[in-house]
Amino acid sequence: MTSDNKGLDRVLRTLLSERPEYSQIAIPSTLRGKRDLLRSLMNVRAPKPLDDEIMALQDRELAEQREEKGVVHLDSIKPSPIYPRLRLWQGDITRLAVDAIVNAANCKMLGCFIPMHKCIDNAIHSAAGMELREECHNLMEKQGHDEPTGKAKITRGYNLPADWVIHTVGPIVYGPEPTEDDCRLLADCYRNCLELADRKGLKSIAFCCISTGEFRFPQREAAEIAVATVRDYLASNPGTSVGTVVFNVFKDTDYYIYKELLGYEKDI
Repeated sequence: MTSDNKGLDRVLRTLLSERPEYSQIAIPSTLRGKRDLLRSLMNVRAPKPLDDEIMALQDRELAEQREEKGVVHLDSIKPSPIYPRLRLWQGDITRLAVDAIVNAANCKMLGCFIPMHKCIDNAIHSAAGMELREECHNLMEKQGHDEPTGKAKITRGYNLPADWVIHTVGPIVYGPEPTEDDCRLLADCYRNCLELADRKGLKSIAFCCISTGEFRFPQREAAEIAVATVRDYLASNPGTSVGTVVFNVFKDTDYYIYKELLGYEKDI
């Protein structure tokens, strides 16, 4: 599949025209440059409607990027040998074809506004498209206040392989070690995401490593809380619709921690 350069150029011209300070920015000549500019403009754009035709062109471009990255299906991810309903996968969470992926959001719930930032919030919003920020904005306008730590909200997945995105705000660790409240709130994130997935009748969900990045939760302790909370929820709710939980990791450190906790003896 090849990118529609004319369509992509039209989207870029439209986004550049929205702000006068962008008048001197030229559209790059390379596809990589165009896509980086698209992501950057999406990242900084305020949540607001866009012309249906331009949005359709954005969706076409993001669909092409999705297919180029490759969609990862559950049947290609090996279950844990000791917890068959749990799985581990290392890579870009925006490639996973599950019912819902979990986004580690911030309290504003609008995504990351730093162009090309490498956080998962930025990656998910960039792959889903500008529709996601607008839906999040509408949810937060209706709520009327910042999202509390440990709670969860659900939106559509738009251009992601996942049908839904569940957004949760993890605790920020300010001291040298997480407090009891930090640990409780992190467990709440996992539990509330599962409860929300259950209410929606979802069968599969993929968790990122909540709070372990810029929120500074120690990786091993966070993984232990994640696995214990998910196992307890599944055991305590035999009628849950959730049949498969994927722990998605990106860093090698997290991969080896979860690999040990989930009982994988060899690389997977």
